[in-house]
Amino acid sequence: MDRVKRISSEILEKYQEKFGTNFDDNKKVMSSISIVRSKILRNKIAGYITSYIHKQSSENDSIIASEDEES
Repeated sequence: MDRVKRISSEILEKYQEKFGTNFDDNKKVMSSISIVRSKILRNKIAGYITSYIHKQSSENDSIIASEDEES
């Protein structure tokens, strides 16, 4: 597992409720909860978390939609 994914998963274990699907908001959250000296690394982590949250949100929406169709 590469560094961005490892760090992102560690952060999401503790602070998942603070993150959303907005990249700029996630960058601000990253700045407030951690000390990442590299701007590039911070942006990569925030981007990975944003795409992960967005993907999870999309999967949940499709599960709900399929459950509604079955009803």
